[in-house]
Amino acid sequence: MAKCKETLAITNHRVISEDINEHETVYGGRILEILDGTASTSAARLARTQTVTAAIDDVNFIAPFTLHDSFCVESYVTGVGTHSIEVFAKVVGEHLLTGERFLGMTAFFTFVILDKSVEPEPIIPESNEEKMLCKGYEQRRKRKKSALNDRLSFNQQLSIDLPY
Repeated sequence: MAKCKETLAITNHRVISEDINEHETVYGGRILEILDGTASTSAARLARTQTVTAAIDDVNFIAPFTLHDSFCVESYVTGVGTHSIEVFAKVVGEHLLTGERFLGMTAFFTFVILDKSVEPEPIIPESNEEKMLCKGYEQRRKRKKSALNDRLSFNQQLSIDLPY
């Protein structure tokens, strides 16, 4: 069994002008790119084999990041399936001119292990946050499976004909 903290991955990023959109905040897609890279490290630390991002769920943009901010992405494994790994990611911002810290974003990532002979080991939560998140894993997993079936049905009804 692995402890959640053994899968912890941390990425720090200082906001620069290239990250900023027309609202003078960081592009959401830019943050998601950084989150995916950090979360994939957490998944790899548990699986020790190749994984791929299968889904990003419950993306919650809480507060914007602006120029003169930095943000820290923290991610760790919060649940395991037969060949899947759930990773929670949170983004803590810091106003560099004042030192004020704030919660800017949270999301859950699902990674799939490519080698079907590999099954991830169970995860052990220790902190209050880890226990709270791991406790909700089965409920999130059921909700995601139901949503996956709905998406598959939805996708089958979409046209892929050329529009031009």
